[in-house]
Amino acid sequence: MRSILAVTEDRTAAEIIRSAFRRPFQVDAVATVRDGRHLSRKRRYEFLFVDLDLIDARERESAETLRSLRQAFPSAEIIVMTPSERIHDAVEAVKEGAANYVTYPLNADEVRYVVESIHESIRAQSELDYLRDRFWQSDSLEVVQTRNPAMREVFEQVRLVAPTKSTVLLTGETGTGKGILAKLIHRHSNRREVQFIGVHCGAIPDTLLESELFGHEKGAFTGAVRRKLGKFELASGGTIFLDEIGTITPAAQIKLLQVIQERTFQRVGGEALIETDVRIIAASNRDLGELVEKDLFRNDLYYRLNVFPINLPPLRERREDIPQLTELFLKQTNRFNHRGIHYIHPRVMEAFGRYPWPGNIRELQNLVERACILETSSTLTPGSFPAELFADSAGAAPIPAEPGFTLAEVRRSAVEDAEKRYLREVLARNAGKINRTAETSGITVRQLNKLMNRYGMRKEEFR
Repeated sequence: MRSILAVTEDRTAAEIIRSAFRRPFQVDAVATVRDGRHLSRKRRYEFLFVDLDLIDARERESAETLRSLRQAFPSAEIIVMTPSERIHDAVEAVKEGAANYVTYPLNADEVRYVVESIHESIRAQSELDYLRDRFWQSDSLEVVQTRNPAMREVFEQVRLVAPTKSTVLLTGETGTGKGILAKLIHRHSNRREVQFIGVHCGAIPDTLLESELFGHEKGAFTGAVRRKLGKFELASGGTIFLDEIGTITPAAQIKLLQVIQERTFQRVGGEALIETDVRIIAASNRDLGELVEKDLFRNDLYYRLNVFPINLPPLRERREDIPQLTELFLKQTNRFNHRGIHYIHPRVMEAFGRYPWPGNIRELQNLVERACILETSSTLTPGSFPAELFADSAGAAPIPAEPGFTLAEVRRSAVEDAEKRYLREVLARNAGKINRTAETSGITVRQLNKLMNRYGMRKEEFR
């Protein structure tokens, strides 16, 4: 069981901390720092609540006490408890190494939120350290950052499969980023120094597909005036990405099966067997299993391609990533077009959060790029986006003009609507982090929690 230690002479404070963490923590309480150090030899604590007076009582310099506490509790995050009039001293303690502080009289919700915010910060830093691990190329860090659990799993699968030779099948709706993921796999594979060849199978006429993939000999068909090397030959030693694999002809399916099984193929009109060493990444926005059941796709080829399947969720199922993706596309557009646009209007982000995104990430990228061309200020405003994006927007709160409403009630309704919009925007920008949102909003954590409870907001919605 995870453990918390409260070092305070105030029994009421200790009981409040216990009430805040009935599960999954065990909360111990002692009256002195010395007693706390004694307990540290018996149990590992994750969080340590220490009364600021006890720190000063034991050492003239609180920094020395904090250093000794960190030595005694190397795995614990230290939270200082202080009266409101001594917040300045508590801030100094934070500068010296404490993780955060809470003020007397303690509030169970505030205590719990402080611990959760510290835990969230630790987790975010751990994820950042993971992303900065030697595995990920530096120019891929922006791509692999996500707040969505399903996408975290996707990138973990990429990390596992990239160094192997296994065939990968990427599935998901059009515009979910299958091409980007294919390049990510190649860049982190042992073939990264050799070419990556992409083929959009659905964009090539059926009569030319075999020639594109496998090449042709001179005179193989009308117009074949010279020998042409196919994509498999050009990609030898590297990676070939077959996008929209479900559209290829039965004849091309047979040849592709031969390449996978035997690592050989023949050019159209040729007889010589050509060996190739190529890693195949295929992608489809259609369910290949259903195509197999309808006899539109070879069963044996499907199982050869489906060695390591990765499914990408649509953007509507990873809305928590929309602010981050929007910032990324805005940064990319600024990099190439030098427009000097650095901000996004809150109404735009609200509309993005409601929109169903039938075109997924590609649609979002196109909308941001178009808006950057139209925008004349340093902020992307609603006027630079299509009107249908805001068609379902609530806009300003409707004015309750019925006779039963007084001016005071109308004013209160408008204030509440403004508060809700503001808090949702700030929470989204801060990924649901309570302390940071309260600081940005210029209010206390307790005030923020009350507002969130009043409006039915949960911080998990914004992660």
